Amino acid sequence: MACLHDHSCEEHDCSSDWSLYKHIDLSKVTALNEAVTGSVKSVFRAWEQRLNSSEGHLESNEGDPELIVFIPFTSDVKIKSISIVGGADGTSPAKMRAFINRDGIDFSDAQNMQPVQEWDLVENLEGVLEYQTRYSRFQSVGNITLHFPDNFGGDTTQIHYIGLKGEATQLKRDVVATIVYELMPNPSDHKTRAETGGGLSQVE
Repeated sequence: MACLHDHSCEEHDCSSDWSLYKHIDLSKVTALNEAVTGSVKSVFRAWEQRLNSSEGHLESNEGDPELIVFIPFTSDVKIKSISIVGGADGTSPAKMRAFINRDGIDFSDAQNMQPVQEWDLVENLEGVLEYQTRYSRFQSVGNITLHFPDNFGGDTTQIHYIGLKGEATQLKRDVVATIVYELMPNPSDHKTRAETGGGLSQVE
């Protein structure tokens, strides 16, 4: 289901409040079948800049409109909605399929796996549409893979912006484990320092 805004979001600030842009691990975002390697990173930016594609856009190889975009997060998130701004002249994606918490999905996997949700898209050149998720299925999302199997007839598929709305839930487990490890005293360290005259005894 697509949500069409019927008011000025600049006045209501309805998207920046819930934007997950700052929680995307941009350095690890990847795409399959992108014509220019690394160009996928240019489609993620603040919601207010969604129509500013001066940094570039994501485009599939000519004659092959299919794209897969892998988006990891720096913390677990809940995803409420997804916004896609595509290209003109039939190059906007026509369908979107989502998989969550699955690494390394390729085109064969995407075609054979059941997505968590899929949407029929419309051309959204002005960035006014949002596609609502089945929210209960998009909890504790560590990464999301978006599969765009087709477009509206263009030789390539272009994506100028991908926006995700929701909220962060917690730090990833490995980050928490690292913080706890650094905070806890290491008895072997204290013992070694005591033996070498450091003046510290082992903590009981």
